[in-house]
Amino acid sequence: CCDHSSTQLCSSASRPRRALIVKQIVSRDSPGYKALKALAADSREQRRQGRALIEGAHIIAAYRDKLGMPVRLIVSEHGVAQAEIQALCSSLPDVETLLLRDNLFNTLSGLATPPGILAEICIPEISGGIVGSCVLLDALQDAGNVGSILRSAAAAGITDVFLGSGCAGAWTPRVLRAAQGAHFDLHIREQADLAGVMAVFAGLKVAATAHDAASLYDTDFRGEVAWLFGSEGRGISPLLESAADRRVSIPMAAGSESLNVAAAAAVCFFEKLRQDT
Repeated sequence: CCDHSSTQLCSSASRPRRALIVKQIVSRDSPGYKALKALAADSREQRRQGRALIEGAHIIAAYRDKLGMPVRLIVSEHGVAQAEIQALCSSLPDVETLLLRDNLFNTLSGLATPPGILAEICIPEISGGIVGSCVLLDALQDAGNVGSILRSAAAAGITDVFLGSGCAGAWTPRVLRAAQGAHFDLHIREQADLAGVMAVFAGLKVAATAHDAASLYDTDFRGEVAWLFGSEGRGISPLLESAADRRVSIPMAAGSESLNVAAAAAVCFFEKLRQDT
Protein backbone atom coordinates (compact mmCIF):
# COMPACT_ATOMS: atom_id res chain seq x y z
CA CYS A 1 0.00 0.00 0.00
CA CYS A 2 1.22 3.46 -0.75
CA ASP A 3 0.74 6.36 1.63
CA HIS A 4 0.54 10.08 0.90
CA SER A 5 0.76 9.40 -2.84
CA SER A 6 -0.53 12.22 -5.00
CA THR A 7 -3.58 11.48 -7.11
CA GLN A 8 -6.13 13.38 -9.15
CA LEU A 9 -9.83 12.62 -8.75
CA CYS A 10 -12.86 13.91 -10.56
CA SER A 11 -16.37 12.46 -10.63
CA SER A 12 -17.73 11.97 -14.12
CA ALA A 13 -21.28 12.33 -12.79
CA SER A 14 -20.71 15.81 -11.42
CA ARG A 15 -17.45 17.24 -12.69
CA PRO A 16 -16.07 20.39 -10.99
CA ARG A 17 -14.23 22.98 -12.96
CA ARG A 18 -10.91 21.73 -11.64
CA ALA A 19 -9.96 18.26 -10.43
CA LEU A 20 -9.13 17.69 -6.79
CA ILE A 21 -5.42 17.24 -6.18
CA VAL A 22 -5.13 15.06 -3.10
CA LYS A 23 -2.73 13.02 -1.01
CA GLN A 24 -3.96 9.54 -0.24
CA ILE A 25 -3.73 7.77 3.13
CA VAL A 26 -4.43 4.05 3.03
CA SER A 27 -2.88 2.80 6.29
CA ARG A 28 -4.02 3.30 9.88
CA ASP A 29 -0.32 3.09 10.83
CA SER A 30 0.45 6.28 8.94
CA PRO A 31 1.84 9.01 11.26
CA GLY A 32 -0.49 11.47 9.59
CA TYR A 33 -3.52 9.31 10.32
CA LYS A 34 -2.47 8.76 13.93
CA ALA A 35 -2.13 12.51 14.35
CA LEU A 36 -5.66 13.03 13.02
CA LYS A 37 -7.05 10.40 15.41
CA ALA A 38 -5.42 12.14 18.37
CA LEU A 39 -6.84 15.47 17.26
CA ALA A 40 -10.33 14.01 16.87
CA ALA A 41 -10.45 12.38 20.29
CA ASP A 42 -8.43 14.43 22.78
CA SER A 43 -9.35 17.96 23.89
CA ARG A 44 -5.93 18.32 25.55
CA GLU A 45 -4.26 17.61 22.21
CA GLN A 46 -6.53 20.17 20.58
CA ARG A 47 -5.49 22.82 23.11
CA ARG A 48 -1.81 21.85 22.79
CA GLN A 49 -1.83 22.17 19.01
CA GLY A 50 -4.41 24.95 18.78
CA ARG A 51 -6.22 22.87 16.16
CA ALA A 52 -9.44 20.88 15.81
CA LEU A 53 -11.43 18.84 13.29
CA ILE A 54 -14.82 20.00 12.03
CA GLU A 55 -17.15 17.75 10.05
CA GLY A 56 -19.62 18.20 7.23
CA ALA A 57 -19.76 20.45 4.19
CA HIS A 58 -22.16 22.94 5.81
CA ILE A 59 -20.00 23.61 8.86
CA ILE A 60 -16.79 23.72 6.83
CA ALA A 61 -18.36 26.26 4.46
CA ALA A 62 -19.44 28.34 7.49
CA TYR A 63 -15.87 28.30 8.81
CA ARG A 64 -14.54 29.35 5.39
CA ASP A 65 -17.01 32.22 5.11
CA LYS A 66 -16.53 33.55 8.65
CA LEU A 67 -12.94 32.74 9.65
CA GLY A 68 -11.04 31.84 6.48
CA MET A 69 -9.20 28.86 5.09
CA PRO A 70 -8.86 25.54 6.96
CA VAL A 71 -5.44 23.93 7.37
CA ARG A 72 -6.45 20.89 5.31
CA LEU A 73 -9.44 18.90 4.11
CA ILE A 74 -9.93 15.19 4.76
CA VAL A 75 -12.25 13.39 2.34
CA SER A 76 -13.46 9.79 2.22
CA GLU A 77 -13.56 7.68 -0.92
CA HIS A 78 -17.35 7.81 -0.76
CA GLY A 79 -17.39 11.54 -0.09
CA VAL A 80 -15.13 12.53 -2.97
CA ALA A 81 -17.82 11.48 -5.46
CA GLN A 82 -20.46 13.76 -3.93
CA ALA A 83 -21.20 16.95 -5.84
CA GLU A 84 -21.51 19.11 -2.70
CA ILE A 85 -18.12 17.98 -1.43
CA GLN A 86 -16.50 18.45 -4.83
CA ALA A 87 -17.88 21.98 -5.01
CA LEU A 88 -16.58 22.77 -1.52
CA CYS A 89 -13.13 21.41 -2.32
CA SER A 90 -13.07 23.40 -5.55
CA SER A 91 -13.82 26.56 -3.55
CA LEU A 92 -10.65 25.88 -1.51
CA PRO A 93 -8.15 25.14 -4.31
CA ASP A 94 -5.05 26.02 -2.28
CA VAL A 95 -5.93 23.86 0.72
CA GLU A 96 -4.21 20.49 1.04
CA THR A 97 -6.67 17.60 0.66
CA LEU A 98 -6.21 14.13 2.14
CA LEU A 99 -8.12 11.18 0.69
CA LEU A 100 -8.87 8.41 3.19
CA ARG A 101 -10.26 4.96 2.66
CA ASP A 102 -13.82 4.80 3.95
CA ASN A 103 -12.98 2.58 6.93
CA LEU A 104 -10.25 4.99 8.08
CA PHE A 105 -12.48 8.02 7.62
CA ASN A 106 -15.37 6.37 9.45
CA THR A 107 -13.15 5.74 12.47
CA LEU A 108 -12.26 9.43 12.58
CA SER A 109 -15.88 10.48 12.20
CA GLY A 110 -17.56 8.32 14.81
CA LEU A 111 -20.97 8.94 13.17
CA ALA A 112 -23.23 6.14 11.99
CA THR A 113 -23.51 7.88 8.60
CA PRO A 114 -20.35 9.95 8.09
CA PRO A 115 -20.77 12.99 5.81
CA GLY A 116 -17.58 12.24 3.87
CA ILE A 117 -15.57 15.37 4.63
CA LEU A 118 -13.66 16.81 7.59
CA ALA A 119 -11.46 19.88 7.89
CA GLU A 120 -8.54 20.51 10.18
CA ILE A 121 -8.75 24.09 11.41
CA CYS A 122 -6.85 26.47 13.64
CA ILE A 123 -8.78 27.21 16.82
CA PRO A 124 -9.31 31.00 16.87
CA GLU A 125 -7.10 32.87 19.30
CA ILE A 126 -9.13 35.21 21.50
CA SER A 127 -7.77 38.48 22.80
CA GLY A 128 -9.28 41.58 24.35
CA GLY A 129 -11.99 42.00 26.93
CA ILE A 130 -15.64 41.08 27.16
CA VAL A 131 -18.00 42.83 24.77
CA GLY A 132 -21.54 43.03 26.12
CA SER A 133 -23.01 40.07 27.97
CA CYS A 134 -21.24 36.75 28.49
CA VAL A 135 -21.79 33.13 29.54
CA LEU A 136 -19.82 31.21 32.16
CA LEU A 137 -20.06 27.40 32.37
CA ASP A 138 -18.94 25.71 35.58
CA ALA A 139 -17.86 22.05 35.17
CA LEU A 140 -20.51 21.33 32.54
CA GLN A 141 -19.41 17.91 31.31
CA ASP A 142 -22.19 16.94 28.91
CA ALA A 143 -20.97 17.75 25.42
CA GLY A 144 -24.46 18.04 23.96
CA ASN A 145 -25.46 20.59 26.59
CA VAL A 146 -22.31 22.63 26.07
CA GLY A 147 -22.85 22.70 22.30
CA SER A 148 -26.52 23.61 22.65
CA ILE A 149 -25.68 26.48 25.02
CA LEU A 150 -23.12 27.80 22.54
CA ARG A 151 -25.73 27.68 19.79
CA SER A 152 -28.33 29.50 21.91
CA ALA A 153 -25.80 32.12 23.01
CA ALA A 154 -24.88 32.93 19.42
CA ALA A 155 -28.55 33.10 18.41
CA ALA A 156 -29.25 35.53 21.27
CA GLY A 157 -26.36 37.81 20.26
CA ILE A 158 -24.00 36.88 23.10
CA THR A 159 -20.38 36.78 21.97
CA ASP A 160 -18.15 35.81 24.91
CA VAL A 161 -18.27 32.34 26.49
CA PHE A 162 -16.01 31.09 29.27
CA LEU A 163 -15.63 27.37 29.98
CA GLY A 164 -14.17 26.59 33.39
CA SER A 165 -12.15 23.51 34.27
CA GLY A 166 -14.15 20.30 34.11
CA CYS A 167 -16.20 21.37 31.09
CA ALA A 168 -16.43 19.28 27.95
CA GLY A 169 -13.90 20.43 25.37
CA ALA A 170 -15.42 23.17 23.24
CA TRP A 171 -13.85 21.84 20.04
CA THR A 172 -14.60 18.15 20.52
CA PRO A 173 -16.81 16.47 17.88
CA ARG A 174 -20.00 16.18 19.97
CA VAL A 175 -19.87 19.82 21.06
CA LEU A 176 -19.21 20.95 17.51
CA ARG A 177 -22.13 18.91 16.17
CA ALA A 178 -24.52 20.27 18.82
CA ALA A 179 -23.42 23.87 18.20
CA GLN A 180 -23.92 23.66 14.42
CA GLY A 181 -21.39 26.34 13.51
CA ALA A 182 -22.07 28.70 16.44
CA HIS A 183 -18.38 28.48 17.40
CA PHE A 184 -17.50 30.78 14.52
CA ASP A 185 -19.65 33.61 15.89
CA LEU A 186 -18.32 33.35 19.45
CA HIS A 187 -15.22 34.17 21.47
CA ILE A 188 -14.71 30.91 23.38
CA ARG A 189 -12.17 30.67 26.19
CA GLU A 190 -11.46 27.26 27.70
CA GLN A 191 -9.96 26.46 31.10
CA ALA A 192 -11.06 29.93 32.17
CA ASP A 193 -10.75 31.36 35.67
CA LEU A 194 -14.46 31.88 36.23
CA ALA A 195 -13.98 33.56 39.61
CA GLY A 196 -11.59 36.02 37.98
CA VAL A 197 -14.10 36.77 35.22
CA MET A 198 -16.84 37.37 37.80
CA ALA A 199 -14.54 39.68 39.76
CA VAL A 200 -13.87 42.02 36.83
CA PHE A 201 -17.24 41.93 35.10
CA ALA A 202 -18.91 45.31 35.50
CA GLY A 203 -22.49 44.32 34.70
CA LEU A 204 -25.10 42.18 36.46
CA LYS A 205 -23.83 38.73 37.49
CA VAL A 206 -26.63 36.14 37.49
CA ALA A 207 -26.48 32.56 38.77
CA ALA A 208 -29.14 30.30 37.29
CA THR A 209 -30.36 27.80 39.87
CA ALA A 210 -33.39 25.57 40.38
CA HIS A 211 -34.23 26.48 43.98
CA ASP A 212 -34.48 29.40 46.43
CA ALA A 213 -34.15 32.12 43.83
CA ALA A 214 -36.12 34.99 42.33
CA SER A 215 -38.24 34.30 39.29
CA LEU A 216 -36.48 34.89 35.99
CA TYR A 217 -39.47 36.96 34.88
CA ASP A 218 -39.34 39.28 37.89
CA THR A 219 -35.73 40.32 37.26
CA ASP A 220 -34.52 43.26 35.18
CA PHE A 221 -31.84 42.07 32.74
CA ARG A 222 -31.45 45.24 30.71
CA GLY A 223 -27.77 46.07 30.34
CA GLU A 224 -24.81 43.71 30.39
CA VAL A 225 -25.28 40.34 32.08
CA ALA A 226 -22.87 37.55 32.98
CA TRP A 227 -24.88 34.31 32.99
CA LEU A 228 -23.52 31.52 35.20
CA PHE A 229 -24.61 27.90 34.74
CA GLY A 230 -23.42 24.75 36.49
CA SER A 231 -23.67 21.04 35.84
CA GLU A 232 -27.04 19.37 36.29
CA GLY A 233 -25.81 17.03 38.99
CA ARG A 234 -23.62 19.35 41.05
CA GLY A 235 -24.90 22.78 40.22
CA ILE A 236 -22.79 25.93 40.51
CA SER A 237 -19.90 25.86 42.96
CA PRO A 238 -20.67 27.76 46.21
CA LEU A 239 -17.71 30.11 45.62
CA LEU A 240 -18.99 31.19 42.22
CA GLU A 241 -22.61 31.37 43.30
CA SER A 242 -21.66 33.67 46.18
CA ALA A 243 -20.06 36.07 43.69
CA ALA A 244 -23.32 36.53 41.78
CA ASP A 245 -25.52 39.60 42.22
CA ARG A 246 -28.73 37.66 41.59
CA ARG A 247 -29.91 34.06 41.80
CA VAL A 248 -32.76 33.29 39.41
CA SER A 249 -34.89 30.29 38.56
CA ILE A 250 -37.45 29.53 35.85
CA PRO A 251 -41.03 29.00 37.07
CA MET A 252 -42.30 25.54 36.14
CA ALA A 253 -45.42 23.44 36.48
CA ALA A 254 -46.11 21.80 39.82
CA GLY A 255 -44.20 18.57 40.22
CA SER A 256 -41.38 19.58 37.84
CA GLU A 257 -38.02 19.94 39.56
CA SER A 258 -35.74 21.38 36.90
CA LEU A 259 -35.05 21.92 33.23
CA ASN A 260 -32.20 20.52 31.23
CA VAL A 261 -29.41 23.10 31.62
CA ALA A 262 -29.23 23.81 27.89
CA ALA A 263 -32.99 24.45 27.77
CA ALA A 264 -32.77 26.64 30.85
CA ALA A 265 -29.94 28.67 29.32
CA ALA A 266 -31.95 29.26 26.15
CA VAL A 267 -34.93 30.49 28.19
CA CYS A 268 -32.67 32.88 30.12
CA PHE A 269 -30.92 34.26 27.04
CA PHE A 270 -34.15 34.95 25.20
CA GLU A 271 -35.88 36.50 28.20
CA LYS A 272 -33.03 39.01 28.28
CA LEU A 273 -33.31 39.54 24.53
CA ARG A 274 -37.06 40.11 24.94
CA GLN A 275 -36.43 42.74 27.62
CA ASP A 276 -33.76 44.46 25.55
CA THR A 277 -36.06 44.80 22.56
